[in-house]
Amino acid sequence: MSKVKYYYDSETLSYRKIEKKKGRKLSIFLLSLLGMLLSGFLLLLVYLNLPYVETPKEKTLKRELSNMQLQYDLLNRKMDVAENVLSDLADRDNNLYRVYFEANPISEEQRKAGFGGVNRYKDLEGFDNSKLIATANRRLDILTKQIVVQSRSLDEIASLAEEKEKLLAAIPAIQPVNNEDLTRMASGYGYRTDPFTKARKMHFGMDFTAPRGTPVYASGDGVVTRADNSASGYGNHIRIDHGYGYESLYAHLYKYNNIRIGQKIKRGDLIGFVGSTGRSEAPHLHYEVFKDNERINPINFYYGNLSPEEFADLLKKSQQENQSLD
Repeated sequence: MSKVKYYYDSETLSYRKIEKKKGRKLSIFLLSLLGMLLSGFLLLLVYLNLPYVETPKEKTLKRELSNMQLQYDLLNRKMDVAENVLSDLADRDNNLYRVYFEANPISEEQRKAGFGGVNRYKDLEGFDNSKLIATANRRLDILTKQIVVQSRSLDEIASLAEEKEKLLAAIPAIQPVNNEDLTRMASGYGYRTDPFTKARKMHFGMDFTAPRGTPVYASGDGVVTRADNSASGYGNHIRIDHGYGYESLYAHLYKYNNIRIGQKIKRGDLIGFVGSTGRSEAPHLHYEVFKDNERINPINFYYGNLSPEEFADLLKKSQQENQSLD
């Protein structure tokens, strides 16, 4: 039973009963209902995660997500740069390095082999950002594959370059007698008059006239295979095997410079001295070059120590059909 409340009326000097106003309960009820609705609406906004209502945790997660997106964009840019650099390197590899060293180019299929057919990224499916993650992983895998292929190609190029360097050092590419030591270039490669029989016959080398004792130098790296006077007509002579099918011969020597069979020789090494031993009319060096056991014109191999003008002059003299000295 509710308590009855009174108030003092100063006009009548008596206590009067407090009467409850009609509608008060309804007002209280409506205010309570409005409060509950407002609270429910606010809770709903939080639940629906609307952008204008964020909890501290949501703000933290949002910052992390934004940072991850930034890092992903940076990663994509780095991969773009790496792909461009690798593409340029592959282009130079195929069209410059491998052409120079006479190696077959690497096809695009070889560079990207192994990335078709099977789905390699199935384990990454089923997440919110599966496509993004799978795409990034695929690009990285292709880049890694291309780097491995390019690395192996450069290893091959380095090996070919080393072999090319050995080849260039081995080719008999210098004149065996210095220009300042020469009296003249007496006879070249081709048909010449024999000094003894006066008959016209093939002269398979070049004759350089010089005083007896003039130094003779090896025209390329190689190994001495002969240093004797047992070959018909050559007198004291030296034969050097340069490898790659090349050989050189130095005949009519006065003497050797401490040369022995099997000795390794470098281009420019002093190997002997001009003489007139064997079938020779006067002191000179008879010089021959062989390729795959075939005699070839030595004039094509003097690019190592002659200027264009000196070579042109030597070429002109070598083409004159005169008398040889052996």
